[in-house]
Amino acid sequence: MMSSGASIQNSGTLKLGDIPRMRIEDLRGFILREVSSGSRIVSLFGHSGREGGTDIFAVTAHDKSGRLSLASAAVKGGYDSLTPDCPQAELFEREIFEEHGIIPRGHPWLKPVRRNTGGGVKREFWRVPDRRCHEVAVGPVHAGVIEPGHFRFQCLGEDVLHLEMELGYQHRGIERALISAPPARALAYMETVAGDTSIGHALAYCRACEALSGMHIPARAQCLRGIALELERLANHSGDLGALSGDVAYLPTASYCGRLRGDFLNMTALLCGSRFGRSLICQGGVNFDMDNGLVFLLREKLEASFAALKGAVGLLWVTPSVLDRFEGTGGLSAEQCFALGLVGPACRACGIERDIRFDFPYGIYRFEQIPVATYPSGDVFARAYVRWIECERSVDFIRSQLESMPGGVTLQRPGIFAPERLTVSLVEGWRGEICHVALTDSRGGFARYKITDPSFHNWLGLAVAMRGEQIFDFPLCNKSFNLSYCGHDL
Repeated sequence: MMSSGASIQNSGTLKLGDIPRMRIEDLRGFILREVSSGSRIVSLFGHSGREGGTDIFAVTAHDKSGRLSLASAAVKGGYDSLTPDCPQAELFEREIFEEHGIIPRGHPWLKPVRRNTGGGVKREFWRVPDRRCHEVAVGPVHAGVIEPGHFRFQCLGEDVLHLEMELGYQHRGIERALISAPPARALAYMETVAGDTSIGHALAYCRACEALSGMHIPARAQCLRGIALELERLANHSGDLGALSGDVAYLPTASYCGRLRGDFLNMTALLCGSRFGRSLICQGGVNFDMDNGLVFLLREKLEASFAALKGAVGLLWVTPSVLDRFEGTGGLSAEQCFALGLVGPACRACGIERDIRFDFPYGIYRFEQIPVATYPSGDVFARAYVRWIECERSVDFIRSQLESMPGGVTLQRPGIFAPERLTVSLVEGWRGEICHVALTDSRGGFARYKITDPSFHNWLGLAVAMRGEQIFDFPLCNKSFNLSYCGHDL
C-alpha cells in the first residue's frame, strides 16, 4: 500500500497529528515517488522525537500545481539512503547524519556538512584515482571580507575533473537559538541569516509566525513588503552583474554597477533608515510607512538608477570579449538542474520556470505577479542574462506598486502561536527559494525551526558546473552562482 502525504499551501498550517507518520521505508518511497512525478525536495530534516528517537520530516513541492506535501517517519539508527536515486537529497541526508547520528546507508560520500563538528570524525576528500592528476586547494581563508570556505579541485592539467567543497567553518547555531529567543531577538537573527538577504529571510520568518497565529496582513503592508523585497533583488543583481564584469576584466560595467548597487541599497534606506532593510519587516506588517513625498522621491531615484543600469549592463551583451568568456562557460543542462533540485536564477538560467512568486504566490504576489525570467543555455551568460531580465521586471513591479499603493494601516498586533502546529513559509529571495519550517510545542512555543537558504540547494550545482572547465574559470563560475557561506551555516 502506497502512503501519501498531507497537502498544505504556502504559509498554511497543519496540526502535527494530521501529518502522516510512516515507516521510514514508506517515507523513502513517498519522497522518490514525489520526485519522479515532478516534485522536488523543499526541506528534509530531523527533529528529536519520542523515546529518544528521531522524527524525519519531508516537505516536497510540485511547482506546476502549486502543491506542497508533507510526511514524517520515526527512525533509529539508520535507513537506506535516498541519494543514489535522488541526488537532491545528498546534502539534506548529510545534515541529518551530522545533527542526529542517523546513518543513510549507501550514501555515496557521507560526512558532516559543517567543518567544526568535532567528535573525532575523519574528514577526507574524494580523489581521482589517476596518478597524472593533481589537487588544488583554495581557502578556507580568503582575501578581504569573504567568509571561510574550502574548495578542493581534482585537475588534469588545467581541466577540472571534480570539485568538492567544505563549508560551515563558523557554525552560528541560529536554528537552535530560535527555540528560546524572545521575538525581538529572533527577528534580529533572521535579518542576519544571510546579511545580503535580510528582507527575504525576515519576510519568511514573519510569514511563518503570522500563519501560526492566524494573522491577516494589511494590503498596504503587503505592498511595502513587496517593494522592499524587489529593491533587495535589484541591489544584489546589479552588484552581481558588476562583479561578473570585473571577473572578465571589463571595467566600464564593473565600475558603474558597483555604484548602482549602492543606489538601490540607499532606496531601501529611504524606507527604513537601513540600507539592508533591517527593522522594516515585522510580525503583523511593517514598521515604516511612505508618504506622498517619499513615493515621489523613490520613483525619481528608481528611474534615474535604472536608466544608468540599463546603459551599463547593455554593454555586456554587445562586447565580444565579454561574450567569449560568458558563453559556454560553466554550463548545466535542464536535466542536471532537475536532478540536483536547483532554485533561483541558477535554475531559471537552465530554462526552467521555477519561481515561488509565480508557483506559490504569497502576499502582494497573489494579486500582481512578475513574469518568470528564463534563458535556456545554462551557462554563465544565462545566469547573468536572467539577472538582467529580473532587474527589468522588478523595476516594472515597483513602478506599479508606487502608482497604486492601497491606503490603510501598515501594522497589526501580533497574535499567539497555535500549539502543536506546523507551517511552511516560502519566499523567493534574490538567490532563490527561501524555506522556513516551524513546529510548535504544546505551549505554543517553537519546538523546531528549520531554515533552508537557496544556497543549500545550489552549492552542488556549482561543483557540477565546474566539471570539464578550466580551473581559471572558477572565479567566474563561482560569481555567476554567488552563493552564501553563512546562509548555508545555521
